[in-house]
Amino acid sequence: MITFRQLRYFGALARTQHFGMAADQCAVTQPALSMQIKELERELGLELVERRGNSVVLTRAGQEIAERAEAILGQVRELSELARQHQGVLSGPMRLGIIPSVAPYLLPAILTEVERQYPQLDLQIRETQTDMLVDELSRGDLDAVLIALPVQNAQLESMPLFDDRFLVAVQAQAADQWVSKDLLEWIGQERLLLLEEGHCLRDQALHYCQIANMQARKALGAASLTTIMQMVAAGHGITLLPELCAATEVDRRRVALIPFPDNPPMRTLGLVWRRTSGRKKDFSALGDLIKIIRQNGQGTEKASGALEQ
Repeated sequence: MITFRQLRYFGALARTQHFGMAADQCAVTQPALSMQIKELERELGLELVERRGNSVVLTRAGQEIAERAEAILGQVRELSELARQHQGVLSGPMRLGIIPSVAPYLLPAILTEVERQYPQLDLQIRETQTDMLVDELSRGDLDAVLIALPVQNAQLESMPLFDDRFLVAVQAQAADQWVSKDLLEWIGQERLLLLEEGHCLRDQALHYCQIANMQARKALGAASLTTIMQMVAAGHGITLLPELCAATEVDRRRVALIPFPDNPPMRTLGLVWRRTSGRKKDFSALGDLIKIIRQNGQGTEKASGALEQ
C-alpha cells in the first residue's frame, strides 16, 4: 500500500533531484529515503527516477506521479489546517516566511506579542528572499509569508498590512547639499548602493527612482543593509532606505535621512497564504496583530529625525 511517507519523500526528491538534499529536507538518512522510493516504485510497478549517483532525473511517469503526489499532500495539509481552526485561533505550529528587509526590524516585536497574547502558537520562522519564499509557500513548505506586495500568483491570497515609505540615506556631512535639490535628479547622478540581485528591495529602489545612470546601476550589491549603511556613512554612495529599517540601521551622527517632499515612494508589506488553506482566520488574526504593532511604533521609528526640505 502506498503511504503518505513515501509520497512526501518522493515529493522532496522530485523538487531537489538529489537524494542527499531530499533526505535533509525530510530529516531522514539517505538510505532510508532511498528505500522508501524503491518501495513506492515497487508498489506502482513503475520506474520513477533515473539514478545517477546521488542525483536523479525524473522519468516521464515520475513527473506525472510527482504532480499527483503534490496535490494529494496538499489536500492532507489542508485537512490538518482545518482541524487546527477548531482548536482556537493562532494555536499549534505555524511556519512563517519573512524577507530579510523586514525580519530583523519587525520580527522581535511580533514574537514578543505572540508569546504574550497567543502562547499556544508555535511560530516557526524562515527568512530568505521573496522568490524562494513564494515557491516554498506554493508547495506547502510554509503556511504564510510576510513580503512586499503585490505577488503575481493566482493560487495565493494576500492581506495588505502597512505602507513603508522610502527615505534617501546620505552621508551626514553632505546633507545640506540635498535639502533644496530635486531628489530624483540627484539620485540618478550618485552611486546608488543596493542589495545584491535577488532582493526585492533592490528592484523596488531601481523602479521607484527610474534609474538611467549606468554608474548607479553598476553600484555595489551588498548582502545586508548594515553593509550598505556603513558605506553611506563613509561617503561611498547613497541608498534608499525603508523607514521600517531606519531605527536599527542609521547612526544619526554619520548618516542623514532625506524625505521625498511629495508622493514619497513606498512599498506595501503584506501577509500572503494559499487560497486553499484552511487557516485564514489564523492569518487574519496574525495580520491584525502586526498592524497593531506597526501602529504602536514597535520595531520602527517614524523618521522623526529625517531632514525636512
